[in-house]
Amino acid sequence: MLQSPTLHPLQITAPARPNAGMLYMIAAMLLLPVGDTFAKLISETLNPVGVTMCRVLAQALLLVPIAFFLRHRLRGAMFSPVLALSGILLIISLTSLISAFAVMPIATAIAIFFVEPLILTLLAGFLLGETAGPRRLIAVGIGLVGALIVIRPGFSTYGWVTILPLISAVAYALNMILLKKATVTRSALTVQCGTTVYAAVGLVLLSMALSFTPMTGFVPSTADTSTWLLVLCAGAVAAISFVMIAEAYRTADATALAPFQYLEIMTATALGFLVFGDFPDALTGVGIAIILGSGIYIFHREGQSDTSAPRRKRAGR
Repeated sequence: MLQSPTLHPLQITAPARPNAGMLYMIAAMLLLPVGDTFAKLISETLNPVGVTMCRVLAQALLLVPIAFFLRHRLRGAMFSPVLALSGILLIISLTSLISAFAVMPIATAIAIFFVEPLILTLLAGFLLGETAGPRRLIAVGIGLVGALIVIRPGFSTYGWVTILPLISAVAYALNMILLKKATVTRSALTVQCGTTVYAAVGLVLLSMALSFTPMTGFVPSTADTSTWLLVLCAGAVAAISFVMIAEAYRTADATALAPFQYLEIMTATALGFLVFGDFPDALTGVGIAIILGSGIYIFHREGQSDTSAPRRKRAGR
């Protein structure tokens, strides 16, 4: 889960090749749950902080050659306080979601996480002054009801862990708001690389501090080749997915791409069933459907608003 924190439907892009952008987005949404599946498998060996650290380190390692080949798209400061804060929010978001993956079905955790666009709609009004109309606010309320339907049956089974995807969603939404302003002077690839580096350093320091506690399982043993392979695969999937998302938003309108994000829930449901034998029950399915419907409606309304004003390119591109 967790597509590039530098890109979101709130950002407006100039359409160039919309069909290509949609294909990039579809491919990314099919890949992201594969990375989540790898993370859940790794969590059988490592603790959530260790899983997140290894995944982000592998992602950072694989982003180096990608950034080198796409260096002409690196614009703006890669290391700055705003990206350091972004790295902290990414740590909170990823660690919370991976902690949930370790306990509950991937599809259920991602369904709860997908209240993020609804939370973002509310926070944008307070922090960015972007006013949402009454119909959007009603859609947000309905979506949150859907989240409660998913959480309530899960809470009796998984306890407080059910809240972790919500924490992840809030941290991710705050990151979107933060990076909406950061991309005014930076390209998306610059922000992605800087945020990843800060998150990797922060996770290494956090793991070192926690190693003095009884907590164990931060890195795989040298003989555990299967876990190391899973870590590399998770990092590769994350890096490739994020580049695909960057390309998607570079070549197509954000509002045209936004609904494709919900393909992730369907892919996660399929992989959860095929790999772990998990499948949402009927009540959870109802909650997922409500979240999907309300989120798509918000994106639809956002698209209607965008057509009333001339398109502008995303700053820094």
